[in-house]
Order: sequence, then structure tokens, then C-alpha cells
Amino acid sequence: MEDVIRLEAERDRIQELEFKELQIEEEVGGRNATGAGSSDDFTFNPILASLHTYLGEVEDTHHRLAFLDGGAVLNLPLFFLEGVVLFPEATLPLRVVQPNFISAVERALVQVESPYIVGVVHAYRDSDSDNRQLRFATVGTTAEIRQYRRLGDGSLNVVTRGQQRFHLKHHWIDVEGMVIPFGEVQIIQEDIPLRTPKDAFGKLPPLSNLRSHRLSCVPPSNSSSLGYGHSDSDSDTNLEESFDSALSSVGMRIHQSALNSCYYGYNAMDESTSSNDCMLISQTEMRSTRSHLSESKGPLYLDTGKNVDKTTSEIGNSSDLAKKGAGSKRCWKNTGLNQFHKAPRAFWPHWVYRMYDSYCLAERAADMWKQVVGAPSMDGLVRKPDLLSFYIASKIPVSEETRQELLEIDGISYRLRREIGLLESFDVVQCKTCKTVIALRSDMLVMSTEGPLGAYVNSHGYVHEIMTLKKANGLALIGQAIVEYSWFPGYAWTIAGCASCETQMGWLFTATKKKLKPQSFWGIRSSQVGDDTRTRF
Repeated sequence: MEDVIRLEAERDRIQELEFKELQIEEEVGGRNATGAGSSDDFTFNPILASLHTYLGEVEDTHHRLAFLDGGAVLNLPLFFLEGVVLFPEATLPLRVVQPNFISAVERALVQVESPYIVGVVHAYRDSDSDNRQLRFATVGTTAEIRQYRRLGDGSLNVVTRGQQRFHLKHHWIDVEGMVIPFGEVQIIQEDIPLRTPKDAFGKLPPLSNLRSHRLSCVPPSNSSSLGYGHSDSDSDTNLEESFDSALSSVGMRIHQSALNSCYYGYNAMDESTSSNDCMLISQTEMRSTRSHLSESKGPLYLDTGKNVDKTTSEIGNSSDLAKKGAGSKRCWKNTGLNQFHKAPRAFWPHWVYRMYDSYCLAERAADMWKQVVGAPSMDGLVRKPDLLSFYIASKIPVSEETRQELLEIDGISYRLRREIGLLESFDVVQCKTCKTVIALRSDMLVMSTEGPLGAYVNSHGYVHEIMTLKKANGLALIGQAIVEYSWFPGYAWTIAGCASCETQMGWLFTATKKKLKPQSFWGIRSSQVGDDTRTRF
């Protein structure tokens, strides 16, 4: 009987909530997915949330540590946090109440080797073990203590900022004086953004140098007839000759077919081509390249030689393209050369390099991110692909497991490509336990300058990463609204659980003043969000 009464009460509350949401939608109709409408329908100041004013006054340490060298090994006090994945440049607030962690912060403030630095490692429960044993990730992030305040009860309020990734080599408990979690970490050497090498492509000769300004119906049999290697300097000619001599006979045939296919227009790609075109490659052609790669040792130059084996799985079949070009010779016979901009000197066509050009990928990822959250211009971050990749990874509304995966990816281009794939597949927010769909992609709401997802800490010291939504479904409210210790000034919070499996999903935030808009929104814990695994066609 009590269960029936409780279910009916939950149903009534859900209906009441849905009615309230309808009223809010009517009032602020026309708002986009970010909630960034006119000043009349959005009066909350997002800066307030990013300042973490609920922590009270905190003192600035006035200390900014220079970045540590890649490969450096050092010992750091560690914070193992469940439900949290810290990225470089992301803000992490801490409410330190446990004596051992208070001692860890105090040790960090005075340590000589790396002052004001702690290590943050993602902790998770092993679902495969019977007792769900707590385990720790092997890649974490250093956090610099930017602000802190000691309270009367001895606890600490701390605001930190993510700095650099590290490998956790091993960890232990330091029992000298106080039990402090420590770890030996090695700073990860980050790579530099990949850019299409300038020497890989040369300008075609002037049209006046080519007879009749027309294409011959017979494909060129050597690189010189293509204008291949045309340069004003002897060094470029030497570069081409050394490149050709380095190829095997099989590699030279594939290289020549790539040149021919490019010449027949399949990879004629102007520098002004939009970044969205970078990824529009035929999937059939991309899959069929592996047979050629198994025969050839042709080089793929991408500023660094790392991860070439991963690259080959994405690259198109140049031989197939050549066949298409050969079958279309007649239609190209009377086509002018003004559409062709570059002639390749390298093994792969121009579009292949652009697929892994960090700046091209950064532009594409920024465009997709703006579509999700309606962010303003991100030109500054596009010019710094490494920072952009960490920014999106720290804000993207996916599960904590996927975010940890992003943190562990080495290589800016590979991290950006993974993020682009996630943004393409991101459609819904769903409960991790029962897979109930809670919200849609269009329900994302930015309530902080940190973005739609950020870390907040409650009065008991538990850190929660939450994503903010303008509306949600399938949630039941638990208890009364509370104003104290609100992460969003001017809003009261009420605990919200999944109506299907009763897992705590987050909170409903409701405005305490009528003039404050939005009048309500949801904060959903990322640790309780499951990835959308539905097949996309």
C-alpha cells in the first residue's frame, strides 16, 4: 500500500513538474539550445557560477608555476576522486574535510620541488568484481592550487586549475606524521599540432606554360608532365628526387596512381575549402586501402611519425581513384586547368593530410561545438588545437568513462577526431543504469562561463561534475527545495532521481525571484549518464 501511495505521489510530482516546464517554455519560447537568448529571457549572470561563490571568500595564492618538462618524474600528494575527470585548463573546486586530505593540501603548499601542485586521478568502481572494488586510472592531471581558505573547523575550501597530464607510475600512503596519499608521476610530453607540410605540395606551373590550356586525354606517364616537382629552387628538386628514390617499385606505382587520381580531379582541393569537407571521404574507398598498404612502405609525413599505423585505416584507396579518373578521361579532355590548385610531391593526396591536420580538425570541432552549445566565436582556441581538444573534452556531455578515454589519448589530432565522432553521435542524455532517455541534445543549457558541464563541490566535500539542461523527462523530485550552499546564486536546489530506477541523477534548480530567468533548469551528474550506443545510419 505504501509503495502505491509513493508511486502516485511521484507521478503527481512529475506531472506538476511537466506543467511547470510548459509554463517556462511558453514564457521563454524561442530560446536556443544554450539558453542564450535576449536579455529579457536570460537574466542570470553565468560568471557567478564559475566563481564558486558558495565557497565563501578565498585567498589567491598569487603563485603560478611554470609548466614542468615532459618526462619529468616527481612525487605529488594525490586526490582520488570518483565521478570526476580533470583536464588541463579546467577548474576543480575542493571542499577538504578529511584530515588526511587536509594534510595533503598543506604538504602541497610547502613542498619545494613542485609547490602548490597536487595530482588528481579518476577513481571508479570495478563493475566486473563482486564487491565493486575501487580502482584508479593510470593517467591523471596535475592541479595547481589557485585559491584556498581555512575555516574555523580546520577544513579547507580550495579552488584548483588543471595543468598537465601525467602517468601514475605507482602510489602509496605516506605515514610520516599523517596518512597522506602520495604517488610517483611522470609528466606526459604533449605533441605539437600537426600541420600539412608545405614541402609536400607545390604550385602547378602557370597555365601559359601548358599547351592549349587543356588536358591531354592520355594520362601523364611521368611526374614532370604533371608539373610535379615544379619549383624555383634546386632544393625542391633534390627533395623530389630523394623522395622518389626512397620508394619501392610497388610504392612508386601507388604513388604515381595517387598523382594521376589527383590530376583527374578527385582530390583537387583548394586552400579555401571549408573544414567540413575535410572528412567527406568515401567510406568504401577508405576501407579498401589496407591491401595497398600491406605491399608498400610509402611514407606518410605528418610532422611527427607517431600513430601512422592508425592513420592508414582511414586513408582512401588511391588506386581506385586512379581507375575512376582513367574511366573518365573523355569528360576531362576539354576541361580547363584553373580548378586545379596544388600538385602533390608526397605519397598521399592533399585531402589525406587535411584529415589529420590539427588546425583543420580544430576548425571542424569548434563548428560542431558551437552547434551543440551555441558558443560565441572560438577563433582563439582554433588557433591552439591542443587547448581546444582539452576544452571540448572537459565539457562534452558524455559518460565519465568516455571522458577518461579522451584524457588518455596521446596526439592532438587523434583526440580531436574522437571528439568530432562523439559530437556527431551525441543525440540524447540517458540514465546510465536503466537507459531511460532524460533529455535531448537541444536541451543543453549554458549556466556558467565554464560551459554546459562543470565541477562543483557540496558542503560534505563530494565533487560532482554536472551538465545543465533547460528541461528533462523521467525524473522524480525528492525532498524540499534548499537555498543554502547553492552552486547557482539565486536558485534553490531539489534532489532529483530517475523515476524508473530511482538512481539519483542530479538536481532541479528553481529561481527564488520571479525576475530571475530561466525560472528553472536541471543539473545532471555526468557520473550517472550513459553513452548513447544506438546504431546510427
